[in-house]
Amino acid sequence: MNIPMVDLKVKYRKHKEEFDNAVIGVMESGMFIMGPEVSAFEREIEAYYGMKHAVGVASGTDALLIAALSLGIGKGDEVIVPAFTFIATSEIVIRAGATPVFADINPDTFTLDPEDIRKKITPKTKAIIPVHLYGHPADMDSIMKIAKEHNLFVIEDCAQAQGATFAGKQVGSFGDMGCFSFFPTKNLGGYGDGGLILTNNDEAFEKIKALKNHGSFERYYHCLHGFNSRLDSMQAAILRIKLRHLDEWNDQRRAVAKRYRDGLKDTVYTAPFEAENVKHVYHQYTIKVPAKRNELKEFLAKKGISSMIYYPVSNHLQEVYKDLGWKKGDLPISEDLQDKVLSLPIYPDLSNENVDLILEALKEFQSEIKQ
Repeated sequence: MNIPMVDLKVKYRKHKEEFDNAVIGVMESGMFIMGPEVSAFEREIEAYYGMKHAVGVASGTDALLIAALSLGIGKGDEVIVPAFTFIATSEIVIRAGATPVFADINPDTFTLDPEDIRKKITPKTKAIIPVHLYGHPADMDSIMKIAKEHNLFVIEDCAQAQGATFAGKQVGSFGDMGCFSFFPTKNLGGYGDGGLILTNNDEAFEKIKALKNHGSFERYYHCLHGFNSRLDSMQAAILRIKLRHLDEWNDQRRAVAKRYRDGLKDTVYTAPFEAENVKHVYHQYTIKVPAKRNELKEFLAKKGISSMIYYPVSNHLQEVYKDLGWKKGDLPISEDLQDKVLSLPIYPDLSNENVDLILEALKEFQSEIKQ
């Protein structure tokens, strides 16, 4: 038995002719950078999210950084971020010249705790970056209310939540900026790196276009310190195809998640929570294991079942941030969850048979946990 975390080849095989024709079309056009496929994809994303402006960039990390810079975030500013997430969210704050201020998370949703956000606001605070982690939306009503009260920018990190909704509205369309990653394993992923920024801010939109292209509003005339960060045409052509299937594939993920959830009833494991007013898109299916999490991971591996720990060290405890002065005990929920979370295989084409095999293995290991 060999059950991977994700199998990217299944969808390629099912839509091979469509993908192959798209790639060949780009090859024959000779327009590989900032071509018509990129423009068409941006317009389609704008329509899908109901936003004025979409700008493709080279990665999700670049999307976050360029979004922050377009809003004037820099030296002397503080940006509130979750500690329990991939490091890119705080990494870009440092790259922008500002200081990340880590906040704790809701133990059910794994997303920023609005009450802890309030505690972390100072006169230096300029923005909040909520992460819609694992595919579950953050509490955007509360976060936007806090931002409005304190005149703060909101940059949504939607890398793991393409197609997720909060109160019927797409994540990425609440804040000043919505930032996306098209890393291949994402719910909407390319066949290489890529990212995108959504905004309704006309002035910031013009800056984003310049920042991603060497700080140039006009070719060979440079007035900003910019980047070479452009979504290439081949990725855009592939993503255009995948965008048409995104909702269907997210529904398939949700069906897999339901089978897991039903099978985990009356076990020692805690299945992922889904708030009543959200659509969780299950980029990851992350359970809480009360004890012996690492041993369970090894047990599953011996049976040919993949699993991952996202994330074993909360960012406030990462060595790279030791100069910021954070210490163990500062964010108790993040620190507790980093020792309990385990992500199981999930992708649209994961078979019922394989889900049942995974559930069987989890139940088999229960006796070890109960000892």
